Amino acid sequence: MTWSASTTTTMIDVLLNALLAGLLLAITAGPLGSLVVWQRMAFFGDTLAHSALLGVAVGVALQLDLQLSVLLCCLLLALALFGLQVWHNTPPDSLLSILSHSSLALGLVALSLMDQQRLDLTAFLFGDLMAVMSEDLIKLAVIDALVLGLLLGFWRKLVAITAHAELAAIEGLPVNRLRLLMMLMVAATVAIAMKIVGVLLVTAMLIIPATAAGRIARSPEQTAVLASVAGILAVGFGLAGAWQWDLPAGPAIVCAASLIFLLAQFGPAYRRNN
Repeated sequence: MTWSASTTTTMIDVLLNALLAGLLLAITAGPLGSLVVWQRMAFFGDTLAHSALLGVAVGVALQLDLQLSVLLCCLLLALALFGLQVWHNTPPDSLLSILSHSSLALGLVALSLMDQQRLDLTAFLFGDLMAVMSEDLIKLAVIDALVLGLLLGFWRKLVAITAHAELAAIEGLPVNRLRLLMMLMVAATVAIAMKIVGVLLVTAMLIIPATAAGRIARSPEQTAVLASVAGILAVGFGLAGAWQWDLPAGPAIVCAASLIFLLAQFGPAYRRNN
């Protein structure tokens, strides 16, 4: 009986940690993903996700905390991309493709050279939500609070540069600095989300709920709130499905988000009929 009680308590802790981590990600990814969708920056998220493997390699080589090394790598890549966009006349999609594939290849090469530290890349590629610990939740909460605070403080300005950057510049808004701020927030969110849904699926939690919300909402603020709600529902249904059918949690959450996106396609027709 003692063993069963302990096992039950441990499983409840694991599920609770997984649920809290997913909810923290969904709350932040909603408004931030809306900005990413409006600015057509979906591939930027993929580029950051690919660079996460380089962060893992650096963390292993230097024996650093892996989440910290991934976060620093994503932030540095965002700074590099912003600098290249501002100072060089290279098309953004070309820059994203070059940085994405270069960082991914460099990360895989570096990891393959570490013979003494073989890593299970599956956890990084598809996430390991059930391995989220209390210390991971604290880091998630700190980064969440920071990103949400910045979004609340700069929301109107970020929406303004998204709607019409040239007009925002004429009105005196620091467009480049606001874009850099947004890129750094996306980098931080992608870095913390990698543990939850993995490198391959991390951008999905930014893009899918926000796109689904855009089919129903009538204002930028409604889109941000509904995107967070869609993300929360995806986390809840995904975890329930993973528990019920013994599925990998990260992909199950993304599948639930995709189902919500499909249901949201009926939103405009429902509004016309009412």
